[in-house]
Amino acid sequence: MEGLLDFVLRDILTRAGGVDRCVSEFIRVTNTVLPDRVYQRVVPEIFNGWRTSSGVPVRPQLLGSDVACLADNAASLARLNPPGIDLNFGCPAKVVNRHGGGAALLDEPELVAQIVAAVRRAVPAHIPVSAKMRLGFKDDSRAEECALAIAQSGASELVVHARTQAHGYRPPAYWERIADVRAVVNIPVIANGEIWTVQDAARCRELSGCDALMLGRGMVQNPALARTIHALDDAEQQPTQVLDWASLLPLINDYWALVSKRLDKKSRTGRLKQWLNFLRRTYPEAETVYQDFRTCNDPTMVDMWLRGIQLNAQKSL
Repeated sequence: MEGLLDFVLRDILTRAGGVDRCVSEFIRVTNTVLPDRVYQRVVPEIFNGWRTSSGVPVRPQLLGSDVACLADNAASLARLNPPGIDLNFGCPAKVVNRHGGGAALLDEPELVAQIVAAVRRAVPAHIPVSAKMRLGFKDDSRAEECALAIAQSGASELVVHARTQAHGYRPPAYWERIADVRAVVNIPVIANGEIWTVQDAARCRELSGCDALMLGRGMVQNPALARTIHALDDAEQQPTQVLDWASLLPLINDYWALVSKRLDKKSRTGRLKQWLNFLRRTYPEAETVYQDFRTCNDPTMVDMWLRGIQLNAQKSL
């Protein structure tokens, strides 16, 4: 989701409701202590008390493999009082893995333990340290060992994406293996991977034993997914499987306004098309709009489309 699910889409999706917490896209740590402006750029929610405009807390995520450098950066980040610091042991991108980061670390549980322990020591006790991992790199034979390394080194919470790096994002997700991980650790485990529908969420909970879920592409495709899952847990609420297209349009309009402020003209339509590409799996109307703009790179055409929708809405009042 790197490049699409940034702070702009976080802002929009959390407005749809049902999200308890967000984790930022990863912030790469190499051989230096990052200046504050890096965190301010990636997680501008820092200026709103580390919360989205709808009040959802955002936890910054660090990615790297240098123990001392990660600890130094975590200590520096802690000065800004984030609601927690997350560590990435799950990124499957080859360009990241070639440099020993992300899921590549799952072949070295001893190094994983050193990183978590060093970050935990560097961060004040009131700031939680959490982690996200996959089931492994090439296979899942060390999943439990890696989870234990994370839990025993001081992490307060663990998200497990139910695939290995080798699986990439190909279905299925092996939710039952998360249950195996849960059985060996004494910290909360959150299930992640291939949760596209409410039915997926229920099945994931059943097989993994996890109550808490992390959503990614499923919520980009269906912005109502989180609140619908929450509604199922509340007998007094009536689940809403999806927002109707008319209710989604104001969010698309707000998304476009935010994108237009942050990106140059050449990049704006591409970002909108990325989201429409996901939305069209849920909304036939989004398929139509996506096809209309598929070869368009002129943001004024998007402006005209949105103005037309607003005028039509005003006429129908």
